[in-house]
Amino acid sequence: MSYQMPQPKSLPGKSYFILFTLRYLLRKMEISVGEAEKRTGKNSVNMQEIYTVYLIETRPVDAVTEGLIPAPDSLWRRYSEFELLRNYLLVTYPFVVVAPLPEKRAEIVWHKLSADNMDPDFVERRRVGLENFLLRLASHPVLCNDKIFYIFLTEADSRLKAMNAAFRVKNPDKRFTELKHYSDELQTVVSQLLRVQARVADRLYGVYKVHGNYGRVFSEWSAIEKEMGDGLQSAGHHMDAYAASVDDILEEEEHYADQLKEYLFYTEALRAVCRKHELTQFELEMAAQDLTSKKQQKEELVTGTVRTFSLKGMTSKLFGQETAEQREAKLQVLEQQIEEGEEAVKEKNTESNEFVKTAWVDIERFKDQKDRDLKEALISYAIMQISRCKKGIQVWTNAKECFNKM
Repeated sequence: MSYQMPQPKSLPGKSYFILFTLRYLLRKMEISVGEAEKRTGKNSVNMQEIYTVYLIETRPVDAVTEGLIPAPDSLWRRYSEFELLRNYLLVTYPFVVVAPLPEKRAEIVWHKLSADNMDPDFVERRRVGLENFLLRLASHPVLCNDKIFYIFLTEADSRLKAMNAAFRVKNPDKRFTELKHYSDELQTVVSQLLRVQARVADRLYGVYKVHGNYGRVFSEWSAIEKEMGDGLQSAGHHMDAYAASVDDILEEEEHYADQLKEYLFYTEALRAVCRKHELTQFELEMAAQDLTSKKQQKEELVTGTVRTFSLKGMTSKLFGQETAEQREAKLQVLEQQIEEGEEAVKEKNTESNEFVKTAWVDIERFKDQKDRDLKEALISYAIMQISRCKKGIQVWTNAKECFNKM
């Protein structure tokens, strides 16, 4: 895909070091979301509100490799601005599976994790998710070329708009219908998996904390025993250490959940591509329907036969037929409309075919990415569970050795 290089005046006050190679954005620019900050201000209805902004930092890679390490360019963005960017990309590139955003508010949580949107842990997870979102866009072969995306990273005064449409087509493409059903099913499966994982994490928290009770009891018991005291005390230390590792366990669970949530949100991106295809198909069908109607009107005008009931036919019966001159004038208008209609159908058909061709290429790319990412996440999770089981066995093996020494 070729990129039309923008003129310098389109980006006032900014460096142009990457404009000629935006396709390779990550090769020319480091992108990160460095920190989050709470702020207060008035919303659109003049009411005070508290919100979070995120610091986007960019730095030219060439300067870093040369050892200069300049201060990064930076600007603050609200989560809603990330939403506007993504909506813009969905509309502008309907054939692309656009990366999802991290959740706006905590929907799936487990013990010890707060559902508060201002909770520092939640804000930090969302910061990481927003950075991942930008890196996904910057590494995409099509989206990394977009000038609005570049402006989003470098200019604080960018403006984006969102659009939407609702419609129903008569002859939907079977492939996109199946893709839509698949996205619905994938959303259901991932949601169920997240709920199960949340319950497992909650129970894990309880199990680990119970081992802390073992540690306390063994330590108290050791105080009243002479022969067994050292062994009980050592066993209690093993239990305490095991219980204290629960925070690391929950962090691992959060990381796994974030990987699943990304693809939970990707399902909406798939449905957006399907909706855009429905829109192009709907416009094609409407153009074809209008053309058919015009051709029927022409046939009725030429033959003088009204094939369906119409107000025009009833008027002719009540007030008489039109003159030859009137029919000729209407015929000329209809012929012009038919010619325009045929051209419109041809254009819509080409547009629809081009969309299907382009979209399916990116859908196949997304499928490969999804299979690779989810396979890696599931294998990592399985390894993590095996490691935990071994750790549990080891702590009781150590406790057994302590008991044997008593």
